[in-house]
Amino acid sequence: MDVQELDPAHRERAVALWVDAGLTRPWNDPLGDFDRAVRGPASAVLGLLESGEVVATAMVGHDGHRGWVYYLCVASSHQGQGVGARLMDASEQWLRERGAVKVQVMVRRANAPVAGFYERIGYEPSDVTVLARWL
Repeated sequence: MDVQELDPAHRERAVALWVDAGLTRPWNDPLGDFDRAVRGPASAVLGLLESGEVVATAMVGHDGHRGWVYYLCVASSHQGQGVGARLMDASEQWLRERGAVKVQVMVRRANAPVAGFYERIGYEPSDVTVLARWL
């Protein structure tokens, strides 16, 4: 399995993976998120495919300084095999190639297992509070 940038043909399967993993929220439009990322000049959805099926994704983007990773998701059939770490490595490389000097991820407070995954691959809590406002 090679990491590749996904295109609109992968949209339905990628979003189904996000839904199955519980990554979506009623107030977000994952189809719109996918579309914006694959069309954006500073973003992409990276994926791993097996026999033509999307088995893992990571949405990456940057603002010229820092990069972000969203929707990191690995199909349950492929978890525990290093796929998530491999996709994060590819995400970091994608960001480095575009000049990002830092990468950040957001993990919901209640999602301790995912926070543990990121800590195991070298991420650490940041002394930052994320503030948000809906547009």
